[in-house]
Amino acid sequence: MKSSVLWGLVGLNAVLLFAFIEQFARPSSADAQMRRPSDYLLIPGTVAVGSIPEVVYVVDTTTGKLGCVAYDDSSHLVTTMPPINLNTIFSAAQPAGAPTPGYR
Repeated sequence: MKSSVLWGLVGLNAVLLFAFIEQFARPSSADAQMRRPSDYLLIPGTVAVGSIPEVVYVVDTTTGKLGCVAYDDSSHLVTTMPPINLNTIFSAAQPAGAPTPGYR
């Protein structure tokens, strides 16, 4: 009985020692450098074409994408538009060689 309790305590101490040493063995990472979640801008609007006149435009300010969400009250469905990358649209609209506003 005493021998099995002794070996159990030895095994428990070995596991605890391994867990303690393993904390210092792996490199620590800075959690502050992780990518933050996106910020969303929701804009209510109306559409003149189609059966759903009211929509909500969703702008993801981190990735620069625009989407649209609408609720169809008659069929009780939420319809979505595939996202559009605004960065490619705005970069194509800027003339070549023109200074970027806000940057010097």
